[in-house]
Amino acid sequence: MKMTLRWFGSKHDTVTLGQIRQIPGCVGVITTLYDTKPGEVWSRGAIRAMKEEIEAAGLALSGIESVNIHDDIKIGLPTREQYIANYIETLENLGKEGIDLVCYNFMPVFDWTRSDLAKERPDGSTVLSYDQELIDKIDPAKMFEEMDANSGGFVLPGWEPDRLARIKELFEMYKGVDAEKLFQNLVYFLKAIMPTCKKYGIKMAIHMDDPAWSVFGLPRIVNHKENIQRILDAVPVMNNGLTLCTGSLGSSPHNDIPDMIRSFKGRIHFGHVRNVIHLAPGKFDEAAHLSSDGSLDMFEIMKAFYDIGMTGPIRPDHGRMIWGEKAMPGYGLYDRALGATYLMGLWEAIEKSAKE
Repeated sequence: MKMTLRWFGSKHDTVTLGQIRQIPGCVGVITTLYDTKPGEVWSRGAIRAMKEEIEAAGLALSGIESVNIHDDIKIGLPTREQYIANYIETLENLGKEGIDLVCYNFMPVFDWTRSDLAKERPDGSTVLSYDQELIDKIDPAKMFEEMDANSGGFVLPGWEPDRLARIKELFEMYKGVDAEKLFQNLVYFLKAIMPTCKKYGIKMAIHMDDPAWSVFGLPRIVNHKENIQRILDAVPVMNNGLTLCTGSLGSSPHNDIPDMIRSFKGRIHFGHVRNVIHLAPGKFDEAAHLSSDGSLDMFEIMKAFYDIGMTGPIRPDHGRMIWGEKAMPGYGLYDRALGATYLMGLWEAIEKSAKE
């Protein structure tokens, strides 16, 4: 297991590479070319410059999150062929620079959804929160305005203004896309890129849907064990794998996360590890990584990763905003650093106990 932290680049992140380097045991970052749009080709020069900046700080570029997928691919329009060709060219450029992990998602319109980006807790910290009753009262066409108004001036990953300015158009485009069609379009995309992935040893790691149920009537296909297994079986090669996100899966109390980790052994290339607290059906808050602060057993989750021989990167996912920090919601330094050291402490204890 390699402990990492997500980093949005020096132009967009309040957290510096120097600060990440000082988190004990953190060896790399997960990042992206944040100024690129879905469907654009990433140049080899831009990839190399990004990698050199990270390595100069004493860290590894451990993976990309994300090379976003153009909506025409998800919808299955004839124009998807050009966007798939562009995606393949980007993968080739990543592979030539020695980058072998790409996290991505296949969620329509919205990347992830929350009803509150700064819900205050009794201790004064703030967290991301989801309440289906509140979401149901929001006009989907105004969802971007709601998120943007509460983002603290930061551009949220998956909520880029230029794309979501077309939100009404996107909803219209996805009208004929049900869960089965979305699944078939995902398989079509994966089969098209797999030869390139095999050539360069690139592991595609699909991220779970967040939350793990339909929002605004949009289909969800990466949300529970059976659906995820179907994706793995449809393209049964190692390069088609998972970003196992405990927070996304954990939004539904029906998901047995340790069991899923063990069931998907060999196909989990990347781990997002965070805690949530279930408040009611369709209602949850994000929490500190400590097990007792939420509803997930982080010891059992980390033990499951250990038991499958996880060697890829793991990162503490969204953290609370604590100690007066002003940063992108969910992506401050302080609580994620606490989370990283807590998860590494669990890993060390599990590893040493297994050798006794």
